Amino acid sequence: MTVKHQLKIKNEKDIIVVRKLGREVATDLGFNHIDQARITTAISELARNVVKYAGKGTISIEIIHKYVPGLQVVVRDDGPGIVNIKKAMEDGYTTSNSLGAGLPGVKRLMDEFLIDSQVDNGTQIRVVKWLKN
Repeated sequence: MTVKHQLKIKNEKDIIVVRKLGREVATDLGFNHIDQARITTAISELARNVVKYAGKGTISIEIIHKYVPGLQVVVRDDGPGIVNIKKAMEDGYTTSNSLGAGLPGVKRLMDEFLIDSQVDNGTQIRVVKWLKN
């Protein structure tokens, strides 16, 4: 069973839509309420970064299978990219006067986190949460 949704992100309304969809897919897959909240928070943070830093992008939400089912989220944009990924992954680092909990927080919430960013060429972030029995 492969379920994949791909949506465009360009404004705050889209963030609400992708959050809702992520929660619905997580619920349907059988994630508990805590993991549903983790997934929803991660999706929200990633989508908000797209709107804030790149202006627009896409998000795909997909059920995947390894040894157990999981929910994979891939966010892509063609924005300015991240100059220093190592620095961006430090707690408290921010370029926009926010709390700086975004990417490090997403990494802590999910089981897998992979980031690829090229200056002037955009960013792709892939996160996965595995269903625990």
